[in-house]
Amino acid sequence: MSTADRVTELIPVPSLQEFFRDSVDAAMASNKVAVDDHTAHYVVNLLTAFVRSEALYDQMPAGPRLQPLALMLADAAGAPSAEERNMALRRLGDVALFVAGFMAGCLDRSPVGINYYVRMGGGAYHCLSLSLPSSTRGRAIAPVYAELSARFIDLVDVLDPDLFPIMGVGAGFIEGCPGSAG
Repeated sequence: MSTADRVTELIPVPSLQEFFRDSVDAAMASNKVAVDDHTAHYVVNLLTAFVRSEALYDQMPAGPRLQPLALMLADAAGAPSAEERNMALRRLGDVALFVAGFMAGCLDRSPVGINYYVRMGGGAYHCLSLSLPSSTRGRAIAPVYAELSARFIDLVDVLDPDLFPIMGVGAGFIEGCPGSAG
């Protein structure tokens, strides 16, 4: 089935968040993956945010692109404050989860591969889980990041494009394969 054929199959939904919640719940049931409700909610919010291309892509001189994960990690390591470091780590984890889930087939053909995305994303979430508990808000979200880290590969499997008809065009919905520049 071509991408054009799939686009004609799209069904309007009243709420993207509700659509993703139902899709994530169904995908987790299908894959026999159980996570805390807060973690599932985080994944739903991530998917809802990344529907907007400007939330996923970085604005580069050559146009919108995904920054390589290694550069995201360098940004986190060189951040001038803990807050900026945590924001950079969150972005790294979120992009790695999204890309590894929706473009696993593409990553299988890239020089860095899916395991690189799993390690980078899981590691970013792990760092967040350890660095955030010093505040009340941090104590509330740290367990979510800990679970995202521990269950990263399971969540990648949950984000199989075939389980999400609105985004089910797989690797073809993003031109080029991210990670080829590492």
